[in-house]
Amino acid sequence: MSSQTITNSWFKYCTIRSRPRLRLFCFPHAGGGASQFRLWGEELPDYVEVYPVQLPGREERFGERPFTEFSPLLPSLKAAIFPYIDRPFAFLGHSMGALICFELARYLRRCNLPMPLHLFVSAHRAPQLPRRGACLHTLPSAQFIQAIDKLAGTPLELLKNSEAMETFLPLLRADFTLCETYTYTQEDPLPASLSACGGMMDDSVSSQELDAWRAQTTSAFNQHMFPGAHFYLQSKRTLFLQFLSSRLDRLLQEMK
Repeated sequence: MSSQTITNSWFKYCTIRSRPRLRLFCFPHAGGGASQFRLWGEELPDYVEVYPVQLPGREERFGERPFTEFSPLLPSLKAAIFPYIDRPFAFLGHSMGALICFELARYLRRCNLPMPLHLFVSAHRAPQLPRRGACLHTLPSAQFIQAIDKLAGTPLELLKNSEAMETFLPLLRADFTLCETYTYTQEDPLPASLSACGGMMDDSVSSQELDAWRAQTTSAFNQHMFPGAHFYLQSKRTLFLQFLSSRLDRLLQEMK
C-alpha cells in the first residue's frame, strides 16, 4: 500500500494498491477537504483504493472558486472521475458529500457511464424530502458562525479566530449555498445498493429522514446509526471504519 498524489487536482491522499478490486470515492462535508480521509486506506481492506475527492476552494485548492450550483459541478466531477471508473467503484459522502455523490451517480447514469455499485450516504436527509429550518448561507457573519458552531464540526479555535474566519467564511457560504439552493428532480431510483448512516444524537437529520433514502434504490438498502451527533464520522471514526470494511467485504462477495 502507498499513499500518493495522482496528477489530478480533484484527488489527494489516494491509497494506491497493486491489485485493487474496488475504488471508494469519498466526498466531504461543507467546508471539509480531502485530508479528512487521508488515513482511511490504512484501516480499510487491502483490496480497496481510497480516492478522497478534493473540491475547489479548500486546502491546496484554496485559491479556486468553490461551486455554488450543481449544474456546473457535476460535469466537472464527471470529467475528473472518468479515468478512474474503469473498475468497480463505490461512493461515500458525508453531509454535503452525500448529496453530491447521489447527484453524481444520477449524472453518470444520464451520461451512460459506469455507475457505482454502492452509495454510502451519511448525515443527510433523503434528497426528495423538504429541507428543515431556515437557510444559513444568507445569515450575517456573526449568526452564520453561531449556526456553524452548533453543528460542532469546525474547531472552536478556528471559529474564534476572526482573521482565519474571514478567509474561511466564503467557502462555508458557498458550500451551504450549494446545499440550501438544491432542488430535487424526480428520476428513477438508482440500481446501486445504498447504506444510509447517521448519528444517534444528530438534531439536524433524523432516523426517519435517513430511512427515506430507501426510495432512491431498486437494490438492497440498509440504515445504520452510530453513537454521536452530526460529525459522528470523526468522533466514532474507528467504529465507522469497521462498519465500512464489513459492508465492502459483503459488496465484494456479492460481485463474485
